Amino acid sequence: MALSSRLYICTNILSKSKQQVGVHPTPGYQPFESNRTSIYHFNLVRLSCPITSLPTPSMGHSRASSVKSSLIDPDGGALVNLVVSEGERKTKREEIGLLSQVRLTAIDIEWVHVLSEGWASPLKGFMREDEYLQSLHFNCLRMEDGSVVNMSLPIVLAIDDEQKERIGTSTDVGLVGPQGDPVGILRRIQIYKHHKEERIARTWGTTASGLPYVEKVIAPAGNWLIGGDLEVLEPIKYNDGLDHYRLSPQELRKEFDKREADAVFAFQLRNPVHNGHALLMNDTRKRLLDMGYKNPILLLHPLGGFTKEDDVPLDVRMEQHSKVLEDGVLDPETTVVAIFPSPMHYAGPTEVQWHAKARINAGANFYIVGRDPAGMGHPTEKRDLYDPDHGKMVLSMAPGLEKLNILPFKVAAYDKSKKKMAFFEPSRAQDFLFISGTKMRTYARNGENPPDGFMCPGGWKVLVTYYESLQAEDTNQAPAILST
Repeated sequence: MALSSRLYICTNILSKSKQQVGVHPTPGYQPFESNRTSIYHFNLVRLSCPITSLPTPSMGHSRASSVKSSLIDPDGGALVNLVVSEGERKTKREEIGLLSQVRLTAIDIEWVHVLSEGWASPLKGFMREDEYLQSLHFNCLRMEDGSVVNMSLPIVLAIDDEQKERIGTSTDVGLVGPQGDPVGILRRIQIYKHHKEERIARTWGTTASGLPYVEKVIAPAGNWLIGGDLEVLEPIKYNDGLDHYRLSPQELRKEFDKREADAVFAFQLRNPVHNGHALLMNDTRKRLLDMGYKNPILLLHPLGGFTKEDDVPLDVRMEQHSKVLEDGVLDPETTVVAIFPSPMHYAGPTEVQWHAKARINAGANFYIVGRDPAGMGHPTEKRDLYDPDHGKMVLSMAPGLEKLNILPFKVAAYDKSKKKMAFFEPSRAQDFLFISGTKMRTYARNGENPPDGFMCPGGWKVLVTYYESLQAEDTNQAPAILST
């Protein structure tokens, strides 16, 4: 079939009602081999047509009186919940004390959190070897019925030689936290070799030194991986004043139902929200309204797990986000702010698939993607580690993400002539100023104000206060110089 014919077919598909486009998908998946062509057709248009040019669907029916925001089925058809019932906890806790135990790191606990709430549905525990190899080499898992779900990042638990020897032939192990507190049980375990170099090369596309997650997690980890079915004693809490933001996929779906959302569009970020972010989020909502949706809800979903040292800490980001809503930059009535508990890999196009897949399980049927998602600068060279356009291109083609509507957005920059953030216009490039995250942090660290209109005043004040506190700490920790 000619390329023009394929484009014509896809455009007609998109011009039908949203119910026919996959916004209300039928349960389950078709085998990957049988729908490879249809995936290519659909995603060709998703990639070629940004949200600004999507056709408006014909909405030949009125809004239902009882709107359900379960607009997209979770992977596997049902959300996984690995937290045991309250009545089982005492018995399980006692059992953990009798089992060989694996002590978890703080980042391992973050992955237990992710698994236990169903963000990685249909995964029911740390990966066994067959799941690990599928994830590492294919970025997806094949289900028993032949269907495919996206799973671009291996979710694994490492142990060392001593722990492996201690476990011996046990079929179950107890999991305890960094301080020895019981966390859960891993059942029907499998132990297999942790080939670190292969894992790093396949996930990041490089083995260069300086990759934050590699240095923090993989390099010091043991030489073995242990997988199995996970049982978690109770919901993971951090007691940091932010747990009320940590809504599970099930809780988010209930919130979307409560708000009678007929579309949910997710925006992932690990930086403070500036007015450019707000511009694209508000513009996306407007476009969805133009397409015929009545109540699109924004899921503002900052990443809450491990991040690199120079990123703004989670508590500061959450305070800044709250100021964005208080200052009216985003509408609290149409915005849900919650924390995504996953650790950050900075693995570019590989990782952005995980970010999108997890939002499917949270109930989002639209996902906003921009320049260089989940990327970072090359750790040893002065360049980007990944092509800045590859993230959105990969999302548009990734197996297992066909039912998620990918929304590429135009680049926003500071318009010096209008003194506000605006969508970049190449025809008058000289009027635009690009303020990177590094530049933004430099402004705040030096006590300088960014151009008017770059960020809401309340949000900017939060950042300045944070960097002032860092400078005060550095001053207090400076060694005293003794005269002789």
